[in-house]
Amino acid sequence: MGSIMDDDSMEDSDISESEMDEYEEKSYEELKSGNHQVKIANDTFTCPYCPKKKKRDYLYKELLQHASGVGNSTSDKRNAKEKANHIALVKYLEKDLVDVASSSKPMDSGDPLSECNHDEKFVWPWTGIVVNIPTRKVENGRSVGESGSKLRDELIRRGFNPLRVHPLWNYRGHSGCAVVEFKKDWPGLHNAMSFEKAYEADGHGKVHWSARNVEKSGLYAWVARADDYNSSNIVGDHLRKIGDLRTISELMEEESRKQDKLVSNLTNLIEVKNKHLKEMEERCTETSSSLNILIEEKDRLLQGYNEEIKKIQLSARDHFQRIFNDHEKLKLQLGSLKGELELRGVELEKREAHNESERKKLSEELEKNAIKNTSLQLAALEQQKADEKVMKLAEDHQRAKQELHNRIIQLEKQLDAKQTLELEIERLRGSLNVMKHMADDDDIEILKKTESVLKELREKEGDLEDVEALNQTLIVRERKSNDELQEARKELINGLKEISSNADIGVKRMGELDNKPFLIALKRKYNEEEAEERASELCSLWEEYLKDPDWHPFKVIKGETEGTEKVQEVIDEEDEKLKDLRKEMGEEAYKAVATALMEINEYNPSGRYIISELWNYKEGRKATLQEGVTFLLDRWNRVKRKRGMS
Repeated sequence: MGSIMDDDSMEDSDISESEMDEYEEKSYEELKSGNHQVKIANDTFTCPYCPKKKKRDYLYKELLQHASGVGNSTSDKRNAKEKANHIALVKYLEKDLVDVASSSKPMDSGDPLSECNHDEKFVWPWTGIVVNIPTRKVENGRSVGESGSKLRDELIRRGFNPLRVHPLWNYRGHSGCAVVEFKKDWPGLHNAMSFEKAYEADGHGKVHWSARNVEKSGLYAWVARADDYNSSNIVGDHLRKIGDLRTISELMEEESRKQDKLVSNLTNLIEVKNKHLKEMEERCTETSSSLNILIEEKDRLLQGYNEEIKKIQLSARDHFQRIFNDHEKLKLQLGSLKGELELRGVELEKREAHNESERKKLSEELEKNAIKNTSLQLAALEQQKADEKVMKLAEDHQRAKQELHNRIIQLEKQLDAKQTLELEIERLRGSLNVMKHMADDDDIEILKKTESVLKELREKEGDLEDVEALNQTLIVRERKSNDELQEARKELINGLKEISSNADIGVKRMGELDNKPFLIALKRKYNEEEAEERASELCSLWEEYLKDPDWHPFKVIKGETEGTEKVQEVIDEEDEKLKDLRKEMGEEAYKAVATALMEINEYNPSGRYIISELWNYKEGRKATLQEGVTFLLDRWNRVKRKRGMS
């Protein structure tokens, strides 16, 4: 009773940050002495420092998460005494009640899926949402906050095991929200649900965040579901990019289908192996039978051979005697020939050795020639295909260019003829009007001339209509030819995309932001990992700025070119965003953004997205179709010469 009264009296005044360690040790000693009841049943615990909370009964792990969350809270509503009490409770649970908790049923035992509605739609992969992250304003008006790695480490320390944490940024900066990614398996779902329950137990769940007329403080978190996925805010946009909606039943059915398919495939494989084994057994039986037949046949042949040998031996004795007599006669002849044969044998051995070495050299040379011929044939075939493709593209371009030139000449001729006809028609109309006035004097000759001029006028008008029809036909053909040239240019761009940008002619992505200056600038302030993360976020933000049609940091200037005034747009260096960028990131990052702005404004001012363009890197301008085809032909000619030399 005395200790309880002391606690009640101390609650009237808070302690300072410097006295927290001493107060924490005092609270821990009181818990060890049993002044506060923590365990109320076999596997049920309670928090002695939160008597007014609706949730009083906790499992061991839930109480540990609650105490850790309050003790490490950054909220201003938590006073130092409350944090010290909960830190002491964490120490008591981990040191003095861990054996008791391990003997009872742990929170993680059992099926984690039994706690969830199997038909409820979750965002998959399992994703958590954290809101009300503290942010602060900087000089340029943007909001900044802590990185996702710090919040991830905090969640790992609390036992939720997230993969990563992504803070959500927009053009205003840090939005105060973040998404937490968990593993895609069932333990990942269990970690996500534990994450949600821990914040609910601490009064910082989704229901508490949605409550109206209630002051919000600290972090609020929950697991993303269908309503979060379909929301129109920045969280919903990010969830729709990284995942989709799935129910636990659907995932279990999909996993079951995969297992059934695996079992079916293994069953089919076993059947094939059994069939193959049966065929091998049949072949083995047939081979064994054939072998037995061959052994019997061999025994019969051996018996006949032995009988035949006996007969031959008897006749051979008589024949040998005759041969012996003849041998003695030939022995003398052979003696004389022996010396000659030995000399010839030595010569033959020398010739055989020489022929063997020549034969080896010839065989090696033939193998080398065969390999070289095969490689040359393959190279020639590939070169022929490439040459045919390039020549076809060049011929199509030359033919289209010639047709366009011929059509332009025809159009010019038709235009001249049209203008001549129009002048002739006007002249005839004037003559006709004059003759009509003269016809008032009843001059028959003038009437005849009038009819003749009128007839000629109608013929000229008919010719003019034919010329205009032909002119329209040529215009349509010219447009078609231009479309074909544009298609050829697109094909050439697609073909040159894989060629190194070090070449004079290549493909350039107009309006693409170079992120190297940002990374170099941030490496001066942060370590490599944090610099890469911040550079990625900063480049994503500036890419959004570049796409924003409401941001137009240009100014119009007037200049004179060959005696005429020319109006052009240049970068407005006084723009607030660009000034802040130059001040914070340096000149190179500013030049990268300015270059991307000028390219987008020149090549795609209405859509404001990146497009590919055929580019002359040597002269720093847009390349013509003829330059692209000429570059491609020169490149293939160099490849041909190299292959020919090899």
